[in-house]
Amino acid sequence: MTASHDDVLREQITYYRARAGEYDEWFLRQGRYDHGAEENARWHAEAQQVAGALDTVLGAASGRGRTDTLELAGGTGLWTQRLIGHSDSLTVVDASPEMLAINRERLGSLADQIDYQAADLFTWRPARRYDLVFFSFWLSHVPPERFAAFWSLVRDCLAPGGRVFLVDSLYALTSSAHDHRLDAEATHMTRRLNDGSEYRIVKVFYTPERLRAELAALGWQADLRATPTYFLYGQATPATQSG
Repeated sequence: MTASHDDVLREQITYYRARAGEYDEWFLRQGRYDHGAEENARWHAEAQQVAGALDTVLGAASGRGRTDTLELAGGTGLWTQRLIGHSDSLTVVDASPEMLAINRERLGSLADQIDYQAADLFTWRPARRYDLVFFSFWLSHVPPERFAAFWSLVRDCLAPGGRVFLVDSLYALTSSAHDHRLDAEATHMTRRLNDGSEYRIVKVFYTPERLRAELAALGWQADLRATPTYFLYGQATPATQSG
C-alpha cells in the first residue's frame, strides 16, 4: 500500500475520533442526516430488519452453549447493547477512544463486563478466539488492497465452528448527509463534520453478490442479504468449518 493510502487511513481515524460526539446523528437520522419522515421511516424499518436477523443469530449461538463475542469497530455502542445480552464474554475494539467512551456510557453498568480495547484494526491482533465476530459499517472502510488481509485477521479471531455477522451500507444517495457526495465506484470519499471540517476516508460499496464472490475467492461461505434500500447484512464462515 502506498504512503497516500496510509495517509487516508490515518485521516479516517482522525475523522472518526472527531466525529464521535455526532456519530449517532447518522444512525438516528438527525440533523444533516434527516431526509424527511418517509425516508427516515424506511431507514428505521430496514435497520430493525437487520437487528432482527442479528438477534436470531445471537439467540441460536447462545442456545448452543457459551458464546464469546468480538465486536470490531464497536463505535458508540448502538450494536454493543444488543450483543451484550447474548454473550458470555464481549470484547470491543475501536481505534477511537472517544467512541469507546460513549460506548461505555451507553452500556452503563454493563460496561464493566466488557473488555474494551482502543486499537487500530489494521495493526491489532487477537489474544484469543471467539465464537462470534461482529462488525457494523466497517468493511466498507477497509481499502480493497487490505480486504484479504482483513479477512485473514477475522479468520484468526474465530474459534472452531465460529461465525461472522456483518452489517454495512448499500449505495443509496439518502444514506448519508445532505452535503455528502456518494460515488458507487470510488474507493475514497470526502466526509464533512457539522463544523464544516472535511476529511478523506475509505468508502467501498458492496452488493451481496459482489461480496459473496470476493469472500468465496478467499475460502469463505457467506449468506448475505440486502434490505430494499439501505443495508447489506449476513453471516460468513470459513468454508472448512461451515455448517
